[in-house]
This record gives sequence, C-alpha cells and structure tokens, in this order.
Amino acid sequence: MATLLADSDSTAQPKGDAVPDAVVVRFAGDSGDGMQLTGGQFTLSTALAGNDLATFPDFPAEIRAPQGTLFGVSAFQINFGSTAIDTAGDQPDVLVAMNPAALKMNVGALKAGGLIIADSGEFTKRNLEKAKYEVSPLEDGSLAKWQLLSFDISALTLEAVKPFGLGNKEALRCKNMWTLGLALWMFDRDRAPLQQWLRDKFAKNPVLADANIAALNAGHAYGETAEIGGQFRQQHLAPVPSAPGLYRTVTGAESISYGLVAGAQLAGLKMFFGGYPITPASSILHSLAKLKEFGVTTFQAEDEIAAICSAIGASYAGQLGVTSSSGPGIALKGEAMGLAVMTELPLVIVNSQRGGPSTGLPTKTEQSDLYQAVYGRNGDTPLPVIASRSPADCYDCAIEAVRLAVQFMTPVMLLTDGYIANAAEPWLVPDPDSYTPFPVTFLEEKNGEDRVLPYKRDDRGVRPWIKPGTPGLMHRIGGIEKAPDTGDLDYSPGTHQLQTDARKDKVDGIANAIPAQEVTVGEAGGKLAVVGWGSTYGPIHQAVNRARAKGMDVSQIHVRHIWPLPANLGELLHSYDKVLVPEMNTGQFKTVLRDQYLVDAKPLNKVSGQPFTIAEIEAAIAGELA
Repeated sequence: MATLLADSDSTAQPKGDAVPDAVVVRFAGDSGDGMQLTGGQFTLSTALAGNDLATFPDFPAEIRAPQGTLFGVSAFQINFGSTAIDTAGDQPDVLVAMNPAALKMNVGALKAGGLIIADSGEFTKRNLEKAKYEVSPLEDGSLAKWQLLSFDISALTLEAVKPFGLGNKEALRCKNMWTLGLALWMFDRDRAPLQQWLRDKFAKNPVLADANIAALNAGHAYGETAEIGGQFRQQHLAPVPSAPGLYRTVTGAESISYGLVAGAQLAGLKMFFGGYPITPASSILHSLAKLKEFGVTTFQAEDEIAAICSAIGASYAGQLGVTSSSGPGIALKGEAMGLAVMTELPLVIVNSQRGGPSTGLPTKTEQSDLYQAVYGRNGDTPLPVIASRSPADCYDCAIEAVRLAVQFMTPVMLLTDGYIANAAEPWLVPDPDSYTPFPVTFLEEKNGEDRVLPYKRDDRGVRPWIKPGTPGLMHRIGGIEKAPDTGDLDYSPGTHQLQTDARKDKVDGIANAIPAQEVTVGEAGGKLAVVGWGSTYGPIHQAVNRARAKGMDVSQIHVRHIWPLPANLGELLHSYDKVLVPEMNTGQFKTVLRDQYLVDAKPLNKVSGQPFTIAEIEAAIAGELA
C-alpha cells in the first residue's frame, strides 16, 4: 500500500506506511464551487486539531468567469502538519479537482506520485472542451505518474441531499461540503465544529443547514466505506508541539486590524479608518468595521483620495488616522501623503501589494511597490516604511507603525501583499500587558513667549501635536511651505532648504529608535547572506535551513524596517562574501541596498503573481555557493 510522505513544507514521496510530518492539499474548482470556503473550513478543522499550518488562497480576477473555463479556476492550498510550517508548500501532495479546468490548471504543480481526487461527473464533453481537452484525462493514461481517484461527486451529492427537496442547482452547491467531508475523513478530522458552523451560517434556513450537513457526512462516510485507503489511507498528523497559551488562526488582514486597534490603545487614542474597496486591501475595512467597541470609526469614502484626506483630517483632530489600499489606490493617495508629510501629522497607510502596474494582476501577489513606498511621491517626502513577513507578524508590525507615527509625527507606510492579506496561520494571542504603552502628549499651552509655535521641534526634530479647539492654541498648518517654529507661510529658498532638511533628518533619525538588525538563521558573517523582506520570509527560511543541513555556509537576514534601514545593517551585510536578495519584483530592495551600502547584492526575482517556492531559493543558494 502506497502512502504519501511529506516533510516540513512538503517533500512528499511514496514510503510504505510512514506517518508524514506535513501534507500539502490543494482544493481547486470553478469560482462558484466554494473552494475558498472549503479551504477555510478545512483550515479551521486543522487548527482545532493542533497542527501548524499555512494557507494560500488563489482566485481569479474575474467576478464570475464563464463556468468551467480555465480562467475561472479558483484554488486554495494548505500545508499542515506536526512540525513548524513556514509556507503553503511547494507542491501539493493531494489535488482535489472539481472539474476538467481545475485539473488542467493545477495538475502540473502536483508531485509525482501525488493523489488526484476528481469529480468524474463534471468531466462531460462540454466541460472537457472548455478546458481544451480533446479526450478525458481520466481515461487516456495521461495522469499515470499520479495516483488517481475519480468518482461522481455531483451524483453522490445529489443523492445525499435528495431528502431535503432542493432544486438541482441548489443541491449541487453542497458539493464543496461533500468534498470537505471526504477530506475530513482522510485526515482524521472532527466534523462537529463544522456541523455547528453550518447550523450557525444557515440559522435562518434550517433546510440548507441540514442539506449541507448531510453532504458533509456523506463525503465522510464515503471515505469510511469505499476503502479508498488502498491509494491514500486515512492519515492522523499529531499536533505540533506548541507553547501554552490561547491560539487562533488569523489572516493578514485580520492581524493588521487587531494590531492597529492595539496600537491606538497603547497610544491612548481613538482610531479613524478611511478606506475605499480594492483587492486585496478591502478585508481590512471589513475587519475594522466589526471593532467599534474599541473606539474605532470606519468610513468607506467615495474614492481613494477622499479616504486618505479624511484620515488626515482625523489625525489633525487628535485621533489616529489610518487608511489602506493596494498599488493603484496608493498611487491615487500620493498627493495626500505629501500633505501628511508637510503638515507632519501621524498617519498609518497600509499597502496590500498586488501584481501591477495599473490593474495588473489584482488577485495575485507581488512585492513591486517598494520604490513607491520609499520614493514614490512628488518632492522630497520621506516617511518610514515597515514590511510584515507573515499574517501573524502583521499584528506587531501594525503596532510598530502606530508607534513610529505618533512618536515622530509622521505618516508611516506598512507593506503587506496579497499572499499575506489572504493567507492564514496560527497565532499565539499575546498578553496585552507585555507591550509597553506609548501614550501621546498633546500640547496644552503656548510653547513660545507670546504665541503658539506649531513647527517648533524637539531634540528628535518632532513638532508638537495640537488639538484644534484647545483654548489659546489657535494655529495653522498646511501643504504650502512654512517657516520654522512659527508655521507662517514662507516659501523662500532658505526656508525650504531648512525645512526639507529637517523633515529628512527627522525620518533618518528613526533609525536610532528601531531595533538593530539581527541574523534570523546562521551567523553574522560568512560566505552568503540571503536577505529578504515581506512574505519571502517563509521560503527563504526553509531554503536556508535545508542548505545549512547540507553543510552550506549561508545565513538568513530578514528586514522589517525598510526605511530608514536599521543602523547596523550596512556593517552586517559587508561581513558576508556574497549577498542574495530574493523578492517578487525586478530587484527593488536589491537596488536600495546597493545604493545605501555599496554592497554587491545579487537579485533573485520573480513576478509571476505566485510566491517563491522553497526549491527556487534553495537552487539559487546552491548556485551562489557553487
């Protein structure tokens, strides 16, 4: 009996009856087949089982592509196991394909010897033609290098929900629950939490709840009774050893939202969020709208410019202004970012990067907004930039963005990407008391001999924050250049030089208020450093660990503070013979490092809309050390 064996972050192969450390499963189907819902609920069951996990939702840009077509395929990949998981896995061990198009678009990623579960009921002549198949791949031997398990899931689902009197179209919508039931059986998962979830979801329509539960149970029973274990036996992956505490799964959007609220609480401020819907940033607005009890006001503006300007207005009024968007929307916000820099008001701008330029790849992931974040505004408009490395890391990064914004009276950009925003992983909920508060102090009385000086700077170059309406503190700020201290209109050459330098020096000085750069894996100094930022953390981490296990002299450095860079980073990079910078763009961070430190950083670039695989980075490491 062949079973699938996988190690951490997936390297599966047939190997007797060995229990795997981790397994990668990909659910794929039409955009109306509920694959994201299926994957999300399988993720929930996996988290409840105590496994570590990482997910990768991958869906089309079309709102609803024609059913059964190649460009309408939606997929959800999860890597889970009894060991530490850092990525969603390179190649799936199991592919669940709900139609021919899903099979065609995803089977090439499946490992040799991996398992295909296909809904043969959908492999009709019409669907095969839509997927550009001349003959059914289930019958022509083209899938011989994989294990194949095909049966009519559509017919089995219709039979399971027949007692509930649903129409054919409505009944077939339960297919994803039937498939989920089979997956729960395959990996020894408890159905009870998902049954309760279905009751809650369809509380107003008990018939739909019962039908979906029946489909879920039927899929589970099929696994028990059809003896599919000859090809893939039921697997039980033990819980991962974890520190004690309260855990939950979070997406990047949820984690950022909680971190922003926590940051506002630590600063002693109410929060105002001005946003406009855009993929993949919209989820932050959705999450924050549920947190009103924490002093959060959410506002869906009529456009991106109104969204950021309303947030600036909130900051002027004494709240924490926050806005969010993705690349094209960030471009629209550019002028207002300049206003926030000139007025020197705290503002957090979340950029959930996606494939670009223009509309680009709206539902795919990329890291191509780094230039935009660091340099991309008119004039000299310096602002701090922070990048999160994972969904759970977004929480601490959001708090850090708030801290820098309010302590240095500056807008701050927080970079995530489509992968981080939509992916999920377990999160150890931190103790709120473990965070040091950074309460804001507003100016309460005149800071000049006979007048208010809104641009009088302290020893860090930071001007005071003055709430409008404070008695005796009437003042003026704005986008036109102002005189030092007084804030009077003054756009003379000398004043502009002085104030431009002052704004730059303030942001540059933040390098002294952030942690020194640490080596994530390996030693400070050696033959090769792999330097990353953002969501490349997982594949770099696994690739470096694998290379070091082979005796290679390689270390990982992962940078959170993109601008200003940590004060010790230059010296650290020069302690290595070679520097390799993997990033999902054409080499933007590599250019920044070369510019700042004159280090011969070598690029490893990928702009396919998909994250790096571990194997890609591992091969690049081997090439550099050959």
